[in-house]
Amino acid sequence: MTREERLLAAVIDAVDTLVDDFDLIDFLHTLCDRCTELLDVSAVGVMLADPGGALHLIAASDEHTRLLELFALQHDQGPCVDCYADGAARLNIRLGSATEAERYPLFAAQARRAGFAASHALPMRLRERTIGALNLFDAQDKDIDAPDARVAQALADVSTIAILQHRTVVHGNRERAQLQAALSSRIVIEQAKGILAERWHTDVDDAFDALRRYARVRQLGLSAVCRSLVERELDSDELRRP
Repeated sequence: MTREERLLAAVIDAVDTLVDDFDLIDFLHTLCDRCTELLDVSAVGVMLADPGGALHLIAASDEHTRLLELFALQHDQGPCVDCYADGAARLNIRLGSATEAERYPLFAAQARRAGFAASHALPMRLRERTIGALNLFDAQDKDIDAPDARVAQALADVSTIAILQHRTVVHGNRERAQLQAALSSRIVIEQAKGILAERWHTDVDDAFDALRRYARVRQLGLSAVCRSLVERELDSDELRRP
């Protein structure tokens, strides 16, 4: 696919949220995939805020990024935290520089240990309302160019609109229920990843890829597949089948 075709596919993903069986977590993991395909970055994470304003990690492109994002939330430090707080993008954060080491001492050190040299955070915002942050990580110590920054913000914007529109159309005023369901699903997904990783003696990223592939091929919700595995309604051997 060309870059233009990939960008169109990302927009279509957002349009597809206007259906009754929309899976928020699967959509946001797809957003992570689209960003790594379209932008010259190594990894992506997505955080959303609950009704009380507290940030939660909802999706990440790999396990190292997930753990780094959780670290940022635990210590309330990092470009993603600042980006959500004031709704302004944080671009070209050189994690090895003295300036960023002073600004984010714990986060910068942890990010470098995870193999990242640069970070960018873009607000998921509609007008004055910020619902989260889209976080990009790069193993190379380089800036994001202006066209890629515009694409990244466009993806964050269209995803924000899709999420808010879906909340309005399908759930009305049940935002709390939607996010709580997403957080509960996140727990089940982590449990399923751990189960497969232990049984198959593989890493959690490979386990997660198998779960997503099984759900996609059978047109099932990712959360539903993971719950079936955790509750022993689905045999892990079934996931190995083409």
